[in-house]
Amino acid sequence: MIVVMSHRASDGEIEEVLFRLEKIGFQIHLSRGVERTIIGAIGDRKILGEISLESLPGVEKVVPILQPYKLASRTFQEENTVVRVGGLEIGGDTIHVMAGPCAVESREQIMQAARLVRDAGGTILRGGAFKPRTSPYSFQGLEEEGLKLLAEAREETGLLVVTEVMDVRTVPIVAQYADILQIGARNMQNFFLLREVAKVDKPVVLKRSPSGTIEEWLMAAEYIMSGGNYNVILCERGIRSFENYTRNTLDLTAVPVVKHLSHLPVIVDPSHAIGIWRFVSPMARAAVAAGADGLIVEVHPNPSEALCDGPQSLTPENFKEMMVNLKSIAGIMGRKMP
Repeated sequence: MIVVMSHRASDGEIEEVLFRLEKIGFQIHLSRGVERTIIGAIGDRKILGEISLESLPGVEKVVPILQPYKLASRTFQEENTVVRVGGLEIGGDTIHVMAGPCAVESREQIMQAARLVRDAGGTILRGGAFKPRTSPYSFQGLEEEGLKLLAEAREETGLLVVTEVMDVRTVPIVAQYADILQIGARNMQNFFLLREVAKVDKPVVLKRSPSGTIEEWLMAAEYIMSGGNYNVILCERGIRSFENYTRNTLDLTAVPVVKHLSHLPVIVDPSHAIGIWRFVSPMARAAVAAGADGLIVEVHPNPSEALCDGPQSLTPENFKEMMVNLKSIAGIMGRKMP
């Protein structure tokens, strides 16, 4: 539930409500707005009979949150969450593009990719250091060496870095190098990992699993938020359907639906959704038109030589063309790009 305090509520009255709720074992999340203070309270509603919240001084109203996801719910927070990282705002008026190769392969490759992402208008460099692969014989990533190369590319280009964390053992080292941690689709319901990244003071990109419902996706976000990390960015990356021409089926309906249900920013990954490079740009434009707050796209200096996901990676030329087209769509939607 949420407790809406009167705009005239004093600090003492707010503290009294917090004290009463904590005393009966509720988990508290305080949000101080310009006009109102909102207290999110999570716990067993059956024991609320011990206190009458509505009768406490300074309380304007008590609103129950009916959805199973509480902190991620639009009921809990009406205004959009804006995730701030390294001077960027994700979820505001500006659409940010995270781009780079599927995997960090070498210093030359990642530096070249970083420069082309920066020059085309991207603001965040993506690249995998630890790679979850379907086959154990596929390239698994450079691990810590890959993280060091990403950090070096950030130092030269000024781009922020987002990279995937695969398990609880690698959270500390990935957090040491990355600006944003990514939870891959395979790990959307790895609840031990979600609890671990909740302890890190860095934003988390949470990808939807191929078979995850919207409610399951938001409940996964709830794990991270309930652990103390509110800087969650949801990422739609395609779901599994009967169609097998494309890698997955990009569910763009999820963008407006989730933005209706939740206050969290939503980005789209057309590369993994489609799996075929020629369809990535049209779907990127469609994602912005649907209301996405950003994109995460695969681009490689030479896709034909990529160690993974070459068929879905844009060439430098195609990426530049896509970025130009996105600016036009963003303008039509009342948004902007850097």
